[in-house]
Amino acid sequence: PGASHRDHFPTAAKYIGVDIHPGEGVDIVGDAHRLSEIVESGTVDALYSFSVFEHLLFPWKVALEINRVLKPGGIVFVATHPVWPAHELPWDFWRFPVSGLTGLFSKPLGFEVVAAHEGLPAKIYSLVGDPPTRPLYLQGANLGVAAIARKIADYDQERLRWDIDIGDAIDTHYPKR
Repeated sequence: PGASHRDHFPTAAKYIGVDIHPGEGVDIVGDAHRLSEIVESGTVDALYSFSVFEHLLFPWKVALEINRVLKPGGIVFVATHPVWPAHELPWDFWRFPVSGLTGLFSKPLGFEVVAAHEGLPAKIYSLVGDPPTRPLYLQGANLGVAAIARKIADYDQERLRWDIDIGDAIDTHYPKR
């Protein structure tokens, strides 16, 4: 929480750090599920998200929120995990293969995927004698996945709606540091 990525964007005219927790590099404290309530719609040229999507209860809602705040032609970069141990509990909800991540930034949601890759190779070793899990180490696994997408259109707000507030679906709070 609060890790600044400003140094990755040295030529940006304006950089806004958003996080659910206050901290170094955080300009706006807020929930990504309500991004368009804290960042003006249609004003963002590029959005960068690193190791966040696994912590979003409704990542599809956040993809719609990203569409709302991006300008037409705006770029989004999302990096997350297809395989990773549980962390930041109790708010660790999802793992994304490349196809899951690109589905969140697909044409029906107003995006065109520019690039998407899995990386950070790993092996999975079963620590139990369950026969189906013993040969998992023979298959490849990846610890990271990333996608870059461009906003090509506003999404259809009548067809694609998710009006459920996260507080109505879960009664835990993201842990404080």
